[in-house]
Amino acid sequence: MPSRPPRSDRPRPSGRPAERSGGHGKRPGHKTQGDHRARQPAREYVLDVLPGLEHVAATELGTVPLARDIRGLRFWYPGDPERLTRLRSAVAVYRIETWDVPRPRGLLGNQQLGELAAYLREVVSVGGHTSFRLGAAGKESAVMQRLAEEVQTLLNLPHQPEDGELLIRLRPQEDGPGWEVLARVTPRPLSARAWRVCNREGGLNATIAYATHKLAGQRDIDRIFNPMSGSGTLLVERALLGPYDAMVGVDIEQGAVDCARANLQAARRDVEVARVDALHTGLPARSFDLIVADLPWGDAIGSHASNEVLYPEFLTEMHRLTSRQGRLAVITHEIKLFERVLREQHKWEGRELLQVYSGGHHPKVYLLSRR
Repeated sequence: MPSRPPRSDRPRPSGRPAERSGGHGKRPGHKTQGDHRARQPAREYVLDVLPGLEHVAATELGTVPLARDIRGLRFWYPGDPERLTRLRSAVAVYRIETWDVPRPRGLLGNQQLGELAAYLREVVSVGGHTSFRLGAAGKESAVMQRLAEEVQTLLNLPHQPEDGELLIRLRPQEDGPGWEVLARVTPRPLSARAWRVCNREGGLNATIAYATHKLAGQRDIDRIFNPMSGSGTLLVERALLGPYDAMVGVDIEQGAVDCARANLQAARRDVEVARVDALHTGLPARSFDLIVADLPWGDAIGSHASNEVLYPEFLTEMHRLTSRQGRLAVITHEIKLFERVLREQHKWEGRELLQVYSGGHHPKVYLLSRR
C-alpha cells in the first residue's frame, strides 16, 4: 500500500483522527450544495491491490463519486462504504484510523481500547464479519496476544488467527510517530468474486482479468473471443463491464466448459461457451474484433515444452480470426518464450500493457494488433 503523505490534520492526542466533513475547505457555516452525503463525516480508506495494477485501481477510484483527497490509493470518503465494495481492480478495501502511540502497547490503554472497539464495531456493522484475526509483524508477541484477547472481549467475536473474517492490520506511520490500524471492510477479499462458484487449478485472478479488459479497450461494438477460457474469468469480467456485440468462449476440456457456464450463470450473464479446440475452431476468418486469452504458463496448466509448439500456432490461428483492425490481448507468465515467438513471426506487432505480481508469479499482459 502507498505511504501516507504529510497532512495538517494530524490525530488529536487521544489518538482519534479528526473527522472530515463535506464542507472541507469552506468558510465556517458555508452550506454545501448537492448530494447530502457530501456533508456527512468522511472516513479514511486505502485500497490494497496486486503490485502492477496500481494505475488501473487509481483510475477506477477516480470514478467514485465523492471520493476526495486522493493520494495514490489512499483517500477520504463520506457515507456508506458499500459503494467501495464494488471496486473491481482492488484486492481489498481497508478503513484506516491512527493513534498517536509510540508502539502497539499504547493501544491497550482504557481510552485507546474504547476508541479501537468503537471503530471496529462500525466496520463490523457494515461488513457483518463473524470472526477476526490480526495481521501484523510480531503478531505472536505477548502484546499482540493481549490485544487480540481485548478485541475478542470488546467485540464479542471469536479470534481465528488463520482465517478470521475481520482482518485487522497494524503498522507504524511512515510520516509520523503513531500507529495505524487498518480494518478490511468486507469479510472476504473483493478479488474473491461472489460469482465464482467454480474454481479450476491455474485460474486467473479476477482483478487481472478486469485490468486486461480495461486496458485492451472496452467497446460496445466488439465481437469478443476468449480461447482456452478455463473457468470463464475473462468472460464474466467482460460481461459485467457493459455492452458488446457478441462474445463466445471455448475450451478443449468439458470440465472447463461446465465450470465457465456455472460461473456465468452465477453472474447472471448469458454468454456462449463451447467445447472446441482453440487452435482448430472452424470459425470463419476475421470473426472477432477483440480476442483475449490467458495462455498456459507451463506450471499448473500445460508444460514449457508443449508451449513451444502452442504459442506459434496460437498466434497464427488468432491472426486468422481477428478482423483487420482487431486486437489480441495475451496474458502469460512464459515471458521469454512469448516475446521470442513474437519477434520471430511477422503477422503481429505488440506492446506490453502491464506486469503484475500474483501468487508467486509475475505475468505480463500484451496488446497485439495485425501488421
